[in-house]
Amino acid sequence: MEKNYRKTLIACYLAFITQAITANFAPLLFLKFHTDYSISLGQIALIPTAFFLTQLLVDVFCARFVDSIGYRRSVVASEVASALGLAGLAFIPDLFADPFIGIMICVVIYAIGSGLIEVLASPIVEACPFEHKDAVMSLLHSFYCWGSVGVILLSTLFFAVFGIEHWKWLACIWALVPLYNIFNFATCPIEHLTEEGKGMKIRELFRLPLFWVAILLMVCAGASELSMAQWASAFTEAALGFTKTVGDLAGPCLFAVTMGICRVIYGKFGPRMDLTKFMIGSGILCLCCYLLASLSSSPVLGLVGCILCGFSVGIMWPGTISITSPRIPKGGTALFAMLAMAGDLGGAFGPSLVGTVTQQAGDNLQSGMLVGSIFPLALVIALVLLSHKAKN
Repeated sequence: MEKNYRKTLIACYLAFITQAITANFAPLLFLKFHTDYSISLGQIALIPTAFFLTQLLVDVFCARFVDSIGYRRSVVASEVASALGLAGLAFIPDLFADPFIGIMICVVIYAIGSGLIEVLASPIVEACPFEHKDAVMSLLHSFYCWGSVGVILLSTLFFAVFGIEHWKWLACIWALVPLYNIFNFATCPIEHLTEEGKGMKIRELFRLPLFWVAILLMVCAGASELSMAQWASAFTEAALGFTKTVGDLAGPCLFAVTMGICRVIYGKFGPRMDLTKFMIGSGILCLCCYLLASLSSSPVLGLVGCILCGFSVGIMWPGTISITSPRIPKGGTALFAMLAMAGDLGGAFGPSLVGTVTQQAGDNLQSGMLVGSIFPLALVIALVLLSHKAKN
């Protein structure tokens, strides 16, 4: 019988939506955790740190062991962990004298699922016999954006209708998405990028100059995206003078919308475009957005720079994967895991740098954003060098 790879693609779409749920749901409840469980804001700040640190550890684990465990078992485990972690938020914190311990356990559990999704979904789609894989990859990654928007808007609607005190029910409702997707991954066709045992080892990847260029691109992609995304709400409120509500909606929400639009556009018209040139243009636009947001004295122009930045970073992460994978055809799971780890490193380092510079500049977020412009600049330079080397 002919294999239905469309089912595989849908499963990966839902996997990225699951990842968006795990990344964005708990932050909506930070103040609720603070008031209901008497958890200090300092402790709450450790929640995203634990989430991203766990993802980094999972990236390293996948590079070593996923090929031997198998794609199907690993990706099914990702959905199981995501469902358990999300549903666990509803009752595990109440089992501990210190509810913060229970919250952190749930965060680590669903972060394991998110990390596995991050590493596995892209190579699973890359291994499918689709035409124009760079366009398919871009469209795949757009579902993280739509998932982020959906989590923010639908959770806000739920809280408005039923009250935020019923957030535990919503945690269980969101857990239904990965729970349903377990069946999809258990039954859909899954191929491998390389024959068993034929994929490159990490030490072999380290010997390739192209691999280090790809790592630089991923670090810059993650930093360019998350430096603006994680500070978008605070930036629109504190630096640009908008209200808290406008800051939340016009900041991270519209940022995710424009990022998703970019990925859909390339997914639709990618076959007619040169990916490297598109990424260079996006990098230049991203640099302009950072400069506009950091140097403009007009709040409206600063907000425009913040929102358009989402569009400019949309292609960076999936584009780097699409550029690198065919150039290192035997990279296998190790390649995708190391690229994901580099993106997470950039996503952790970039916002931290912006925050540190902001504090040293007397809580001036525009100064922090100005320093953040080094990431799209470095990405453009690396892409130009890569393009020049390819022509030669």
